[in-house]
Amino acid sequence: MPQPALGYSRRMQPSPTPTLSIRQVLFCGAMIVTLSMGIRHGFGLWLQPITQAQDWSRQTFSFALAIQNLSWGIFGVFAGMLADRFGAFRVLIGGAVFYALGLLGMAHSPTPLLFTLSAGLLIGAAQAGTTYAVIYGVIGRQIPAERRSWAMGVAAAAGSFGQFLMAPVEGRLIGQFGWQTALAVVAVLVLVIVPLAFGLREPRREAAAAQREQSVLQAVGEAFRYPSFGLLMAGYFVCGFQLAFIGIHMPTYLRDKSLPADVAGYALALIGLFNVFGTYTVGLLGEKLAKRKILAAIYFARAVSIALFLVVPTSPLSVYLFSAAMGFLWLSTVPATNAIVAGIFGVAHLSMLSGFVFLSHQVGSFLGVWLGGYLYDTTGSYDVVWYLAIALGVFAALVNLPVRESAIARPVGRPAAHAG
Repeated sequence: MPQPALGYSRRMQPSPTPTLSIRQVLFCGAMIVTLSMGIRHGFGLWLQPITQAQDWSRQTFSFALAIQNLSWGIFGVFAGMLADRFGAFRVLIGGAVFYALGLLGMAHSPTPLLFTLSAGLLIGAAQAGTTYAVIYGVIGRQIPAERRSWAMGVAAAAGSFGQFLMAPVEGRLIGQFGWQTALAVVAVLVLVIVPLAFGLREPRREAAAAQREQSVLQAVGEAFRYPSFGLLMAGYFVCGFQLAFIGIHMPTYLRDKSLPADVAGYALALIGLFNVFGTYTVGLLGEKLAKRKILAAIYFARAVSIALFLVVPTSPLSVYLFSAAMGFLWLSTVPATNAIVAGIFGVAHLSMLSGFVFLSHQVGSFLGVWLGGYLYDTTGSYDVVWYLAIALGVFAALVNLPVRESAIARPVGRPAAHAG
């Protein structure tokens, strides 16, 4: 590897001295992500009952969730800035309240516009304040660098367990109480995030990362000038496209294939179950192997899995095998990608930079959800989107290979700039 230029140093930014126990951070962070991600992963189960009851097209529902993904990405940048500046606690409280209001809005929206504002804009903002970017900022500040990849894997695995847990729960609630009452029950459940947020409350001086060497604008400019950051964003775009399309449209795709209704619920649950193992495994491997190679392998394996799923006859067995394979690969990109960002740029602006990377993920999610509904309504088939997901998987595998994971070279002795 070439040596840094004279006057520059490859060094990690110093992390603030941890004040919260690792167990406390991981338990509270994992439980929050379990609820936030678990509820979201079941949204595909609401597509058919809501569109049938409201006499809306699938494109209407898909557009609302596409806006949700885009809103999540855009607000994620600002939620990350606030969490870096003032700590995760306040952001998590606000996110939980928004989440409950959005779910209640979904249940009582009489028009597509109001449904899009509640299910799309409001819940998207809520997810920005209750998921990975905010939680990973706390992990970055509170957990030593040598354990960071593992800890991020644990948090990602919690989101996977939430999917395993919540998809069947949401399906049963819909079946037993109807979709409107089920949404109200879930709205109450998401408020459990509020007491959990107290477990991630950091001293303000620590949450503000007093050891920062850059302002917000300097950190953003440095990241966007660094080629590896752009490559990570390109890969995350593909991740969002694939996951959003499969998570939202696969339940309806399976019903179109005349499979029993409960197959979709079990499929989503299997994705969540195997994702627990996948994300945790990748978190461990990230301490030993090059993370860029791990990411390339994940994206390529996704492309192969989708191709095989389309080739073999559709049956409950093929669906379950595909769900297990995709589940192992589902959120495995999360700990590796965020650990690379932390390794390159340090932790002072980690939530914000993770928010920017996640924004690209959510742009991909927007297109995956919206294109799925649009192309189905116009062609009567999901085939084109499946093929696009395969091609993008190969692309993402290739762009992650040249990513450089080492700490960025910065001028030695540059005056510290406090974030405003």
